[in-house]
Amino acid sequence: MPMIHLTAPAGALTGQARAGLMTSLPTALLTWEGAPDTAFFRAQAWCRFEEVAEGAFAALGDDRPRFRVDVTVPEGGLSDRRKAGLVTEVTDQILAAAGLTEADALRVWVIVHEQAEGTWGAGGHIVKFQELAALAKGQRDQA
Repeated sequence: MPMIHLTAPAGALTGQARAGLMTSLPTALLTWEGAPDTAFFRAQAWCRFEEVAEGAFAALGDDRPRFRVDVTVPEGGLSDRRKAGLVTEVTDQILAAAGLTEADALRVWVIVHEQAEGTWGAGGHIVKFQELAALAKGQRDQA
C-alpha cells in the first residue's frame, strides 16, 4: 500500500502545515495511483513525518530548509505520467505549506520507491499488486 515519508528540518513547517500535509500527501498519492476514495484504501495510505535537528539536513553552503519525500508504492502502481503528476503535486503542496515559491522547488526532492512484487506484506500475508488492483476495481464498481 502507498506510504509517504516526509523528512524536514525542525521548524521548517508550522504544526498546522504539518497536519495539513499528513492528510494531503497520502490523499494525493491515492489519487495518482487511481485508488478509490474508500475507507479501506484511506486506512492503508500512511504518512510519516520526520523532523531532523537544525543543521542536520542541509546542502553544502546553503542552510535554507530542504525537504525529502520518499514515496513507496507497489511496482507497476504508477505509470511514468502518474509519477510525474505525483512529484509535481507533492512538491507544490510542500512549497505552499512551507511558505515557499516555485523558485524554491529544487529544495524539495521526491523519490519514488517501487516495491517489487512479492516483497511487501500486511496482515501476515504477502500482498500482490493484482489483488490490490482487483479490490480497487471492485470498490470503484460498488460506488
